[in-house]
Amino acid sequence: MKKSNGHQIIELFEKWSPKRLAFEGDPVGLHIGQLNRPVDKVLVTLDVNEQVIDEAIENGASLVIAHHPPLFRPVKSIMTDTPQGKMIEKCIKHNIAVYAAHTNLDIAAGGVNDMLADRLGIQQTEPIDITDSEHLMKLAVFCPLEDADAVRQKLASAGAGAIGDYQACSFSSQGTGRFTPVAGANPTIGEVDQPTLVDEERIEVVFPESQQAKVIKAMFAAHPYEEPAFDIVKMQQKINEQGIGRIGQICKEMTLKEFGQHVKDVFGVPALRFVGDPEKKIRKVAVLGGDGNKYITAAKRKGADVLVTGDMYYHVAQDAQTLGLAIVDPGHNIEKIMITGVASKMTDLCKENKLAVEFIESTVITEPFQFLS
Repeated sequence: MKKSNGHQIIELFEKWSPKRLAFEGDPVGLHIGQLNRPVDKVLVTLDVNEQVIDEAIENGASLVIAHHPPLFRPVKSIMTDTPQGKMIEKCIKHNIAVYAAHTNLDIAAGGVNDMLADRLGIQQTEPIDITDSEHLMKLAVFCPLEDADAVRQKLASAGAGAIGDYQACSFSSQGTGRFTPVAGANPTIGEVDQPTLVDEERIEVVFPESQQAKVIKAMFAAHPYEEPAFDIVKMQQKINEQGIGRIGQICKEMTLKEFGQHVKDVFGVPALRFVGDPEKKIRKVAVLGGDGNKYITAAKRKGADVLVTGDMYYHVAQDAQTLGLAIVDPGHNIEKIMITGVASKMTDLCKENKLAVEFIESTVITEPFQFLS
């Protein structure tokens, strides 16, 4: 195992939960400090406050990974006699960096909403609402027959030609290439000012749009020509669809009242609110961590019997009732499930990459609400 710095840890984290998945305007990324210092302990937390930073100091953690951004709105001043100012001051004094992954961690495969769905026993899940996808691209490149295998292999090593459970997929056709090198050229085949005919192969591969630069670089590295002839086409087909929330089936039908008790038990909340007939049958369940007020229509459109989410507004609850969609609101704080989930995932990723990092789960209670029974 080797020592690590903040950049290496966050690089691994962002391969799992890339910032590009975050909603527009969501302030994800580094909030306080810097990442170019050594890190051997990381504290994982839902929220960041002064008590959490005290916990990081006590445990010797020099990096905090949080779900909720501590600086959600622009800061015009840092007054160190305010709670936020004290928290920032302690981070700076103790060289603690704070990194936030919010809606990108909600959307990422294996992220917050998948963790919630798994805990509830929801199977065969899909997003409630698609928020990110990319086009499939097609590359067609022409090269001499004797170099075709090398070009195909290099493209495959860059990820081109991956289709479902198949790798290195390509299509080839043969023909004759014609060109005339002019003054200044250094042709691999042929001579300057002499028309040249070459038996060539046209290689076609598909790849995700996000991999275009890597695929083109691989093509140039393997191709023998100074000026390879190639086409790139953006296809209508979209791939790698990801989105917010999850919806699927639970294995056993329950009444809404029974399901509400199930939610209460699995998340360990002292109380919850629900909307709908207590005897309504529940089989198809949608879940969205945090504030799910904007997604009642999408959940209903997907066929959900109930939406599990937090911070439900009074009038939105009435709208859901009118739609015939049951609501179970166990509160926003159930997203604390990400503490154990992120710590476990990042421990595995760091071990795979031989980085000596310990991930510590925050035990600070950040739930602001208390309940009277």
